[in-house]
Amino acid sequence: MNPRHFDKRSSLAFIVAFGIVSLFADAAYEGMRGITGPYLALLGASGTAVGLIAGSGELFGYVLRLASGRIASRTGAYWAIALTGYVVQMAAVPAMALAGAWWAAALLIILERTGKAIRNPAANFMMSRAGEQIGQGWAFGLHEALDQAGALAGPLITALVLAHHGQYGHAFAWLGVPAALTLVSVFALRLRFPYAGELPRPAGDAKEGGGLSRAFWLYAASAALVAFGFADWPLIAYRLQEAHVVSQPTVPLLYAAAMAASGASALALGKLFDARGFIALLPGILLAALAAPLAFLGGSTAAIAGALCWGAALGVENSVLTAGVAHLVSDTSRARAYGIFSATFGIAWFLGSALMGALYDISIPLLVIVSIAAEFAAIIPFVMATKLTGD
Repeated sequence: MNPRHFDKRSSLAFIVAFGIVSLFADAAYEGMRGITGPYLALLGASGTAVGLIAGSGELFGYVLRLASGRIASRTGAYWAIALTGYVVQMAAVPAMALAGAWWAAALLIILERTGKAIRNPAANFMMSRAGEQIGQGWAFGLHEALDQAGALAGPLITALVLAHHGQYGHAFAWLGVPAALTLVSVFALRLRFPYAGELPRPAGDAKEGGGLSRAFWLYAASAALVAFGFADWPLIAYRLQEAHVVSQPTVPLLYAAAMAASGASALALGKLFDARGFIALLPGILLAALAAPLAFLGGSTAAIAGALCWGAALGVENSVLTAGVAHLVSDTSRARAYGIFSATFGIAWFLGSALMGALYDISIPLLVIVSIAAEFAAIIPFVMATKLTGD
């Protein structure tokens, strides 16, 4: 029996429903990530350790997507893989309340990234199928906006708990509520849209759709340079707390503002992507280049501007960059391509995070120079890729 196919109405319903799942998920794990920098500092970690932990978590998580994407393409078990990832990720969030040492917190940070890595290629594949009906930019942009609504709520929860109790353990425990709601909603989504994870696969060696184009690899190289120069939030939060740029409860509030900017940019530039193509990525690269000098060199006003630029750039990376892969790769090899793309992105993010963590302890201006240089270097392979695609 052939699987039911998406139409425009069911595609929109699926994206909105998946966005609600992500809203709950982001409320849980972004609430957690918004305070991991200061929490690690409280537990005795250095700036170098914070950078390495953040980068290692991203590295392991993104490289694991290489395997999970390949497995998803080969087996077609998109829903099973996605559900497994959600269970692992959501279990790690409230468990942070039990971490009594920085190394234990570091392990849970990596476990949370592992869960996301397991689910991400399969989830992106299913959303890209819906995006074929309503526009990839709009699909991923709308999902990202709902996703970031949760990312806004999570840090607000932690800010409220910290303001009233001042204990990180209580904040992590409260995040168990949206974590539980995530699991309930994603299993309900699986029951409502089972066909989202069904795709007839060609027989034989063609089942993964053959090789990936030169444009895809250039596009991946551009994304890698963007990731290399993009400071991870825990290091930014570490600087804001250590240098007393803002108060402790303000750090998650700034993260919440960044998440709001992320959702707004994803919607706007997602629509622009469907209308104008890959040119919609350029504002994201420029915003990423502005984030580091504002966040690491300025005072409280600059920190606010830096958080907004950082969030807006993140929104582009999480929506338009992902939508672009669907334009470059056929659906039969798309999950594999998402895995490769994410692994490349993650290795670059790890190297950049580790380097910037080390530079933080040596020279903050040099950290900023490296960040800006990487973002502008990303424009070169990006332009080459767009020439090959005709965009």
